[in-house]
Amino acid sequence: MAWNQTILGTGKDPIPTLSLLLIIAASCLAATSGGWALALRRRPALAQRVATAVLVLGAVLGMAGAVLALAGQGAAWTSDWPTPRASLSMKVDGLSAFFLLPVLGLPALASVYGLGYWPQVERGAQSIRLQLYFGLVTGAMAMVCVAANGILFLAAWEVMALAGFFLVFTEHEKPEVQRAAFVYLAAAHAGNLALFALFALLGRMAGSFEFAAMSGLDGGAPLAGWVFGLALFGFGLKAGLVPLHFWLPGAHAAAPSHVSALMSGVLLKTGIYGILRVTGFFEAVPPAWGGTLLLMGTASAVLGVAFALAQHDVKRLLAYHSVENIGIIAMGAGLALLGRASGNPALVVLGFSGAVLHVVNHATFKGLLFLGAGAVHHATGTRELDHLGGLGRTMPVTAALFLVGAAAISGLPPLNGFASEWLVFLASFQAVVGHGAGSTPLAGLAAPALALVGGLAAACFAKVFGTVFLGHARSSHAEHGHEAARTMLVPMAALALVCAAIGLFPVAWVPSLTRAAGEWSGLPAASLAGAAGEAAHGAWRVSLVALALLAGVGLLAGWRRRRLGSVQPAAPTWGCGFARPSPRMQYTGSSFADQLVLRFGWVFFPRTRVEPPTGLFPRRAAFGSHMPDTVLDLAILPALGSGVRVADRLRAQFGGRVQSKVLLVLLGVLGLLAWLGLR
Repeated sequence: MAWNQTILGTGKDPIPTLSLLLIIAASCLAATSGGWALALRRRPALAQRVATAVLVLGAVLGMAGAVLALAGQGAAWTSDWPTPRASLSMKVDGLSAFFLLPVLGLPALASVYGLGYWPQVERGAQSIRLQLYFGLVTGAMAMVCVAANGILFLAAWEVMALAGFFLVFTEHEKPEVQRAAFVYLAAAHAGNLALFALFALLGRMAGSFEFAAMSGLDGGAPLAGWVFGLALFGFGLKAGLVPLHFWLPGAHAAAPSHVSALMSGVLLKTGIYGILRVTGFFEAVPPAWGGTLLLMGTASAVLGVAFALAQHDVKRLLAYHSVENIGIIAMGAGLALLGRASGNPALVVLGFSGAVLHVVNHATFKGLLFLGAGAVHHATGTRELDHLGGLGRTMPVTAALFLVGAAAISGLPPLNGFASEWLVFLASFQAVVGHGAGSTPLAGLAAPALALVGGLAAACFAKVFGTVFLGHARSSHAEHGHEAARTMLVPMAALALVCAAIGLFPVAWVPSLTRAAGEWSGLPAASLAGAAGEAAHGAWRVSLVALALLAGVGLLAGWRRRRLGSVQPAAPTWGCGFARPSPRMQYTGSSFADQLVLRFGWVFFPRTRVEPPTGLFPRRAAFGSHMPDTVLDLAILPALGSGVRVADRLRAQFGGRVQSKVLLVLLGVLGLLAWLGLR
């Protein structure tokens, strides 16, 4: 692929080519869109509409530039920047273009959703702050995807991290929001420190912070292992790979739902982008890199869906499903790295294509699900599964759209989740039975893990949909449910259409995926096209069969309804032996998933509170359960608490005595001298 490169200050055309120019304009428009909400704050309805229109315009321009890059019109551009060893170097290739599609598209739809969900007329200054940081994080993510200099990348990354913190902190008056926001901030800065060290090592290996100079590095070099380890920690913390996921459930639950859609759908993916970008710098990669990423992805996928099954809060449940799907993406990327290490082009293209396509797919169906959960919360005032029920009658459009997202995330054809997971499945099979199988034994883990994850995800969303939309209202919250506003339904419908379109036409993505895989791996596109095309055609055939079956079932249901007539006799549901059954006697989400949750009790450590019925005619009984996050609540926070207590004791022991302070200084100096001597 030929790059159209223009360099400012060298006598060449100082204007970047069209695709990159559109993306730069998109980043600027998105980053400044929230300013309109502030500038026109005296007319709040107009202010929010203008801010949304500017963000949508930027997204349209940027996605047009990304489409041009996917069609082969990639570009690179460099300009001076008065910062040591830094430059305004930008580049759009197949990898960055694929990430730009959800990075720009989902925030645009979420901002339209915010017109009805978080109106500035009602929320005032809180809505203005949200729009300011919403646009800023969108522009920063777009800049992360096109940055081609390490300093510029880190600057955009830091802006993205800080803007994300303020988005989580939107309802700052709530204690649970404060806790979630500061856990996110601590995790983000820990990851950023790792990235500073990462790019320092890359700059040392390449002699420059320019990404072009980093191309073709030796994966067997002494510093290469440190680079991969830092990338896995820094970017894996942002992506939410287990056990680095601990900040994610609280942040997603605490943020407004359209912010949760942005964070889950695209903010997490910047971590995946970073891992792929850094591993793409190396000409040859060790098999251990792919094996490590595959193992972490498998653990994230299985444990993420298991934790989701145990949740009672619908947004925390969806957050853990983000961990699951990030795991699936990491599995595909790990398989692609194993393919590069073993010289297996089919494994490279199938793993890479499955991972990158699942990035786009997860953004669509997870965005749809979070927006659907927000519509339910907006209508009922609660996110607790066991307080809902029967909303399919009062919110039929929301229920239908949520069902599309639930089927897509479960990997069911003919929707898009199936298409990308199919590619990862085939990559695992290819690694076991294809060329180079002897050097990739770990790849066989992917297929059974994906099968397990798909079954558990289907069970989890059967629980969610049945508890929220079917049956009868379990509380007064659900009794007052109502359909969402049109500004909320239209973005959800658009995402549902994208889910169906990608699922039915995965073949349309093959040329762009093949080209991007070739750029990332350094392999010729001709050696990759065959496996990718055959796999996509297989997914297309399965989706067509599934569509035909669904159409047949629909026609049969319609024919049966016409034969039986419109008026059907009604009878009460069996009351299970109770004289006066009530909606509270329905199956709850907890009872539905109890047997599956028990299988993972070794990692959950649930906390329950039971008040059993007493006497012949009991009037009261209660059961409650809480599922702590194993990493945050049972490991990190107790360890930090122990450290604080030890520090307090040391301060009490040494704080008030001059002799003790002198002794500490002396010990510090001796320790420093000993370290220098050993070195």
